[in-house]
Amino acid sequence: MNHTKVKRINLLTLALGIALLPPIWAVISPYLGITTGAVALICAGVYVTNGNKRSDGLSISVGFLCGDIWAVTALAIMKQMKFNEDLELFLTLFLLGAVAVIIANLMPRFIFLPAWLCGWAIGLTIMAPAENIGTLPYQIGAAMLVGVWYVGAGVDIFQKLVSGWILKKSDKEGYREDK
Repeated sequence: MNHTKVKRINLLTLALGIALLPPIWAVISPYLGITTGAVALICAGVYVTNGNKRSDGLSISVGFLCGDIWAVTALAIMKQMKFNEDLELFLTLFLLGAVAVIIANLMPRFIFLPAWLCGWAIGLTIMAPAENIGTLPYQIGAAMLVGVWYVGAGVDIFQKLVSGWILKKSDKEGYREDK
């Protein structure tokens, strides 16, 4: 089978995976009590940008969860400060940002720094305007893990299985153009 046809099959099966799996999560997540379901798509983007490497899935997951914890920590610190809001924001982001970089670089096998920073930004974006964060950190964390494992790795596995099946079937049926 020629390279163009293989590319087209891979593209269409990826499109099918994206068209199928994330919408299933979007429909199911509110029934699971997760109002932050869209976070999964952002986190899947980071996973995919890293090359769809399932071997990095754990460090990416830990990075996102660290970011979620960091967002809660930042909000708690700023709530306790008694300075100008802009100064509080600057000091908190300055300190926590530097510490995150140092910690992640001490343990790169276990913590993917871009996921930590992205997770922190996601958490702050969602939780900062909330009067009471309640279960938001747990919902965000769950959506992050779904993004890495179900949307990111899941779509990749789905796409490879379906395109492999199509390519194998077309080879068996004699559609090979390179014979």
